[in-house]
Amino acid sequence: MMNFSRIVFPLLLVTAGMPASAQIVNVESRRIQTDTTGWAGSFGGNINLSKNVEQVFSASAFAHLQYKNSRNLYLFLGDYSFLKGAQKKYTNNTFFHLRYNHKFNEPIRWEVFTQLQTNKITKIDNRFLAGTGPRFKLSGSGMLHVYLGVLFMYEYERELVDPPVSHHNARNSSYLSFTLKPTATLEIISTTFYQPRLDKWGDFRILNQESANLAITQKLSATINWNYLYDQFPVPGVPKSNYTFSTGFRYAF
Repeated sequence: MMNFSRIVFPLLLVTAGMPASAQIVNVESRRIQTDTTGWAGSFGGNINLSKNVEQVFSASAFAHLQYKNSRNLYLFLGDYSFLKGAQKKYTNNTFFHLRYNHKFNEPIRWEVFTQLQTNKITKIDNRFLAGTGPRFKLSGSGMLHVYLGVLFMYEYERELVDPPVSHHNARNSSYLSFTLKPTATLEIISTTFYQPRLDKWGDFRILNQESANLAITQKLSATINWNYLYDQFPVPGVPKSNYTFSTGFRYAF
């Protein structure tokens, strides 16, 4: 355990100095729910059709690595996407997320995270996030789990406009998540994020994501995801609201 900590925390400090960017990403749906300790992970891909500034077709791949013991959880996520729309091809869509979760007792955890993103479609050249805060387990009985997170974060954002515009903001990043497992093979996750600026509460974002995972085999599952994002002050030329629907497969190990 000590060796793993010596690797993860320096990595957190290194990634904090790198550039970043994009929209809200639902990390809640990426957690692997397991009662056992040790390593777990998954990889897979999606085929997407979304309506944002324009209609966009994309194919994406993702990787997920998680380590858990009785008190601590370490989570690393990485994504890369290929997008095509309006006769143009875009490849600059990347995402890296590193998160540490410490369990004080059954209902209370503490989280620390950092995130890097780029997304040409939403005209965000770079975004870097670093934050921390408590996570509360409101319900964890039977087939329903409910979590509430009240986090605060620093955000650096560089817009893909001419001339380039950069922002440095402090935001609240609260979320409410429901995980429902009506059967042994079906998992449904609903998560809503709320991210207002601390110095200007009228500048906020709301993300709602609904996802379903249906197990085909013990390690292979089919996935369906729906995302809706509202940004009160998006980059000029980008609509305040947009949505994404995706379906694909996930292989867990």
